[in-house]
Amino acid sequence: MTSTMLLYIILGILTADFLLERFLEFLNHKKWSPILPKALEGIYDQEKYSQSQNYQKDKLMPSLISSGLGFIATVLMISLGGFAWVDEFVRNYFEHPITIALAFFGVILFFSSLLGLPFSYYSTFVIEEKYGFNRTSLKTFVLDKLKGGLLSIVIGGGILALLIWIYLQTTTNFWWMAWLVIAFFMIFMAMFYSSLLVPLFNKQTPLEDGELKDEISRFAGKVDFKLDNVYVMDGSKRSSKGNAYFSGLGSKKRIVLFDTLINDLTKEEIVAVLAHEIGHYKKKHTLSGIFLSLLQTGLMFYIFSLIIANPLLSEALGAKQQGFHLGLIAFGILYSPISTFLGLGMNILSRKNEYEADDYALKNYDGKALGDALKKLSVSSLSNLTPHPVYVFFYYSHPSLLQRLKALQLIK
Repeated sequence: MTSTMLLYIILGILTADFLLERFLEFLNHKKWSPILPKALEGIYDQEKYSQSQNYQKDKLMPSLISSGLGFIATVLMISLGGFAWVDEFVRNYFEHPITIALAFFGVILFFSSLLGLPFSYYSTFVIEEKYGFNRTSLKTFVLDKLKGGLLSIVIGGGILALLIWIYLQTTTNFWWMAWLVIAFFMIFMAMFYSSLLVPLFNKQTPLEDGELKDEISRFAGKVDFKLDNVYVMDGSKRSSKGNAYFSGLGSKKRIVLFDTLINDLTKEEIVAVLAHEIGHYKKKHTLSGIFLSLLQTGLMFYIFSLIIANPLLSEALGAKQQGFHLGLIAFGILYSPISTFLGLGMNILSRKNEYEADDYALKNYDGKALGDALKKLSVSSLSNLTPHPVYVFFYYSHPSLLQRLKALQLIK
């Protein structure tokens, strides 16, 4: 195989992926209708349903423009030797492979962030503002971007430097040693994400004593679930949308409720949502998810180790010198079909797990309260209640609202 042939394969994969995404969005768009479906009667009123449809439409065009510009920019960077030019530029200032790679990705990510900044701003301060969701101040918006960028530099840059160092020390054992590094990081983040990273962006305070905490304690005791950590997060700092999540493993597990969730739902509905989250834990969905992610990561590193030393990867991007960072970009594109296929499997499993967690809440607490909570959350966030089945198959990690209500036997 020549570098030119590999270049065409890379461009072909990029194009096929872009066209598939646009086709799926087209299918989803065709499902939109101003008429309230009979299955949604009693969930949405006509006015709220029309508003949800308009919300989806308003989000579509900026998304199309952003993805289109990103696709064009990537194709031009590859076909016109843009990545090779950045590689040559940073080599004028750095000599060590690690510093070259860090500077290379620093330049790429900086300009990529600049390209996406206007769309992020428009989404937050125009679209979300229009529909009453946005509560983010300009100061918070800027600080979030700066904090996110700093974390990318410290964490992402640190991990990348370590992986390159391992590769330089040993090519034979690179894949499993790199896998161990990433596995440790994934498990560490699963245990400490909520206590270490979330506080950089949001305040988390223990749930106050009262009826809600008493009801949660009663349910946790009923299902033999040791729960010492229930926190309330100031989600209203950025959005009016409600949410809740379960994080951590073992003694580090905690449940986090958005303050908006507490304001919008009744006591029983909140506990039903927590019953769903506890169901994930009881069914060992968290552990199985981490285990499968680790297997996928190991597979990726193994395949990567087989081809990273091939100079064709760098040559296909127009570079004169081989570089780990250039090979990583080329590999990322070549691996994307495998990643998409594995992602489909993970989404199928995730949707199955959601049904099981809903069923756990139904059998151990109150299925109607859970259904009412799901309805309220969907209405308050103006979510799309009629997604195309193919779109759901490719992208949804959760079943649609109607599918979940049917499984709970709350609608026909």
